Amino acid sequence: MAGAAGGSGFVGACLVRQPILTRLGLLFLALAVPAAAGLVVDVRTVAGDSAWLKPGKFLLSLSLYAFTMAWFYGYVAEERRAAPAHRALVATVVATSLFEALYIALQAARGQLSHFNVSDGFHSMMYSLMGLGALALTATAPWLAREIARHGTPDLSPVMRRALILGLTLTFVLGVPPAILMGAHLGHAVGGEPGGATLPLLGWARTGGDLRPAHFIGIHAMQAIPLLGWAVARRADGVRFVTWGAILYSAVTLAVLAQALMGLPLFPA
Repeated sequence: MAGAAGGSGFVGACLVRQPILTRLGLLFLALAVPAAAGLVVDVRTVAGDSAWLKPGKFLLSLSLYAFTMAWFYGYVAEERRAAPAHRALVATVVATSLFEALYIALQAARGQLSHFNVSDGFHSMMYSLMGLGALALTATAPWLAREIARHGTPDLSPVMRRALILGLTLTFVLGVPPAILMGAHLGHAVGGEPGGATLPLLGWARTGGDLRPAHFIGIHAMQAIPLLGWAVARRADGVRFVTWGAILYSAVTLAVLAQALMGLPLFPA
């Protein structure tokens, strides 16, 4: 694959494709280790869960985002990667994801909520900044999709080109609306019993609606659709297959969101 030469394994290839984002992904992965240890040694809870559960989940999610973006940089023409637009894109990913991770970890260390915390002026401001940061971070996905569409490597097949562009774009289109609804609602639950049954680790409500599953499915379009493209890359109708796959993926995400808004759990207790 373009940009992978000189790398050894997945991480080595990512370092060749986009070294800054790869090192960012490794940093978040390393920080997830003490967060996991906190689940064991720190008995404090925040909103009913271990104080370190949210930082751990976000560090893993941010690591995956950074690695995915780094890998996909291999599909941008090499001479284009040094352009000011790409330096700005990478800087946006680094700044916004570091801000999110550090604030969430700080609040966990203090035993306080990071999300939906508007208890005073400072926390209201930080919560607003988190929302803006998350929006800017997610917007880098369609930004990269545009670059691949306009400056993709010559060896990029039509099937993978379609899969990358759709996957990265849908991450923003499908992932942001549930996040906005959660921000406006100051929570993710829609109906249900307070403190009711939840799904292990993920914490999704099982007695009422929960906006997080739709958000989760939406933001992972950037992995799911390209994986589909890779799986059907040799099919003569691969481009059409990816297009319909993206439509189905969007329909599922919207159905899960609609179900949550009706107060119905995705996995009933």
